[in-house]
Amino acid sequence: MDVSFLGGPLPQRGVGVVAPFDFALDRELWRWVPDDVSLHLTRTPFVPVEVSLDLARLVSEHETLGDAVRALNAVAPEIIAYACTSGSFVGGVAGERAMCEAMTRAGAVPSLTTSGALLEALDELGARRIALVTPYTVSVTQSLEEYLAEAGIIVTGRAYMGLTSHIWKVPYREVVDMARASVRDSADALFISCTNLPTYDVIPQLEAELRIPVISANQVTMWAALRHLGTRAVGPYQALLDESARRGPVLPEQNPQEGWA
Repeated sequence: MDVSFLGGPLPQRGVGVVAPFDFALDRELWRWVPDDVSLHLTRTPFVPVEVSLDLARLVSEHETLGDAVRALNAVAPEIIAYACTSGSFVGGVAGERAMCEAMTRAGAVPSLTTSGALLEALDELGARRIALVTPYTVSVTQSLEEYLAEAGIIVTGRAYMGLTSHIWKVPYREVVDMARASVRDSADALFISCTNLPTYDVIPQLEAELRIPVISANQVTMWAALRHLGTRAVGPYQALLDESARRGPVLPEQNPQEGWA
């Protein structure tokens, strides 16, 4: 059979992804990626520690990151993304920047982290007051709030699950319920933390219901990595990816007398 007319595979651009050993949502990352971009994933070494601040520190050590990035060098990615929220906020803003610098030294290409991408996304949306959903324990959630506060972000409401393992098994219904519980007062946006928490399909629905931008850990990671490549993440109608979605729904005009007895 002559297949010469096919011309061979199309050129691909590479995004290297360093994920914690227990990351289970590879397919969710791919859903935001256009056809001409490939993800090259590697994982940090296994350590017998449950999800906690200790684990966050272990999976973000500079030596561990350097080894992972050097393994990815073989496939020549154009950018490296560290896909872990807690591992990238546990050291504060300075710690996140140091992680990026360590990865860039090891790979000689630009690098970013989920927590750094979160701040980029909030800046893009003009959001300074946010509601927060996490699957973490109270101590890990508090560490995220401290990172956000250091960056000038106010948390107006929060909901957390207290999980220490198997976060990828949380059903969408629980994510939605936590999102509703967290949105209080006047939040500019909602952030759903943890790259191991499934969020892809709930973002547009939550935005329509809550009437604010909704962003998640995996979404901001892929959005930032692809933006650095000069291309765009793909996905259903959502504020971070589509500027037209940031205007919010058009509400019908109401008679100012309605509701008065």
